[in-house]
Amino acid sequence: MCAEDRLCPSAVCSKEPNHQYDQEGHQYEHSGQRPYACDVCKKTFTEKSRIKRHLRIHSGLRPHACDVCNKTLNLKCNLKQHQLIHSGQRPYACDVCNRTFNHKWSLKKHQHIHSDQRPYACDVCKRMFSTKPDMNRHQVIHSGHRPYACDVCNKTFNYKSALKRHQFIHSGQHPYACDVCNKTFSRKFDMKRHQFIHSGQRPYACDVCNKTFTQKSDIKKHVLIHSGHC
Repeated sequence: MCAEDRLCPSAVCSKEPNHQYDQEGHQYEHSGQRPYACDVCKKTFTEKSRIKRHLRIHSGLRPHACDVCNKTLNLKCNLKQHQLIHSGQRPYACDVCNRTFNHKWSLKKHQHIHSDQRPYACDVCKRMFSTKPDMNRHQVIHSGHRPYACDVCNKTFNYKSALKRHQFIHSGQHPYACDVCNKTFSRKFDMKRHQFIHSGQRPYACDVCNKTFTQKSDIKKHVLIHSGHC
């Protein structure tokens, strides 16, 4: 097949797929057709190759291991993305604020901050989110499901990441140090919150009296004054 024959026939696209099946799958993207469906979760795909990769999620196979931390992943492309964490490379830069990221999807998620678009609404409390994964993660709060339990104090959490952050309390580790006063913290979040003291930033403003605060917990206590609960 010559190069001209491989070009996408769409008037708005000049992509040149490598193989016959790529060409067919690519054209489905224009038509909106997704003829390949997963038998397990019913998710649909435009290309057969994509559903084959997807099925590894359900199989539990993770044949690709990181040679630095031994973490295993189901796809080679995911391994390559993961390894950027160890290399220190952050090749994806935001064109608004120049913040850099390891992964392309992290950059895309971040860019919603600048767009102010929040198209995903929680069907329980109507809170709006910029990405669907953020909304799905939020909805766990309403379910009351807290499947992650600390093996030291039995405290339970909605998210695995929250459990991991909590476990630093029991470990005694304080790996995050303030670069101004050298005070150490068990969690990165706590260190960043502490650094507002040195920077003078007061990012939390009361929408009633406009008084500002360095900590979110402080503004929560303050608003009780206006509500009459204090």
